[in-house]
Amino acid sequence: MVSSHLPVPNKTHKQQYLSLSPSVSLLKDDVELDFSDVFGPLPEEAGDVAFDEPAVIHTRSHSLVGPSSIGSHSFKLSKLTLLETEDSVDLVECIERESSSFSGTDDTDSDGSPEKDVVVKVPGVVGLDDFEVMKVVGKGAFGKVYQVRKKETSEIFAMKVMRKDKIMEKNHAEYMKAERDILTKIDHPFIVQLKYSFQTKYRLYLVLDFINGGHLFFQLYHQGLFREELARVYTAEIISAVSHLHEKGIMHRDLKPENILMDVDGHVMLTDFGLAKEFEENTRSNSMCGTTEYMAPEIVRGKGHDKAADWWSVGILLYEMLTGKPPFMGSRGKIEQKIVKDKIKLPQFLSSEAHSLLKGLLQKEPERRLGSGPSGAGEIKEHKWFKGMNWKKLEAREVKPSFKPEISGRQCIANFDKCWTEMSVLDSPANSPSSDPKANPFTNFTYVRPPPSFLQHM
Repeated sequence: MVSSHLPVPNKTHKQQYLSLSPSVSLLKDDVELDFSDVFGPLPEEAGDVAFDEPAVIHTRSHSLVGPSSIGSHSFKLSKLTLLETEDSVDLVECIERESSSFSGTDDTDSDGSPEKDVVVKVPGVVGLDDFEVMKVVGKGAFGKVYQVRKKETSEIFAMKVMRKDKIMEKNHAEYMKAERDILTKIDHPFIVQLKYSFQTKYRLYLVLDFINGGHLFFQLYHQGLFREELARVYTAEIISAVSHLHEKGIMHRDLKPENILMDVDGHVMLTDFGLAKEFEENTRSNSMCGTTEYMAPEIVRGKGHDKAADWWSVGILLYEMLTGKPPFMGSRGKIEQKIVKDKIKLPQFLSSEAHSLLKGLLQKEPERRLGSGPSGAGEIKEHKWFKGMNWKKLEAREVKPSFKPEISGRQCIANFDKCWTEMSVLDSPANSPSSDPKANPFTNFTYVRPPPSFLQHM
């Protein structure tokens, strides 16, 4: 997950796309949150949580893979940190040092000896020395995300840098490899594209579209909630993206506002496939994964899940866009109990059509959930809440959202959190994950995206 936020827009923008009725008491309830089981205890100075402040991100669950606290077994996540305080080295120096060992293949040094001093440039292969690092724009569980410029073309990209030693410590090698593999198979107007991937001895690199309109999460929490007209466009674009994934045999499994970006035109872009999984029809996955607030009941129960779990998450996303917060809140254990047992209360200020769609998406039994039938996403697209929606125009990006983020140019970083963009371009030293070449799980990681015409025939 990458963190970012926007400065609070002026009131004109609020009036353009928000419903801010003073009668909506749902948004003013005092709710005590306890996420210490995920983030560790909050500092004393943290104070009360307010839903209209960016600090709310510190009280939300983090994407996870592991058993449910609702079961008989116990599970404790290690405390997560937002900032690295270790001795750091300049990333540019890392590029010079690590690229010296990059030979255009996926083989790391077999003898564990220091990297060689000479850069071996292989035609047609992209490596670290092809990019100029500009800014830090985020941080994930295994490393940072940088804004970079490709030297040859001056194109701006996002570079996700992940430390192999941290990945191996968490036993997440298969997830990281799956993320890269899945991204190579996707070509959709509302999904971020992978442009290049490569590795050095110590790190993995994913080079993706740089989407600089910020995260839907911060738009939502700065503004409170969205009017149904705007939420309808966002939800339709998300449904289109998720439907494409399912057609490709892919479950996302971590749909949430933090994993949805906004581009220069205000369209949403689905990102972060770190927990995504390829599946076969009529099969179930037994992994306990996702972000607690958005997990489907069948995931929490550990009974096995399929693509219908994504449609539950879409329902939670829609509920949050329309009301300002997810339906289930509290500690991780409390949220899981509520997901399994509690009925979802729908606010009266929502339209009857929105009520109907939410009830369909938030069915606790996956077999009864909207989108799980033979026509899949088709039955969601045909719902009366989407009456009048031209899905062909939508997927051609011809349906324009009423809100566009303020972006001054392709290099603009105003919509990213200043705690990242004002940092020096630093990267912590990394330990070698293994000196045994047979233990390298990241073979065949290198990728260069083919021309669009090729992808259209895949």
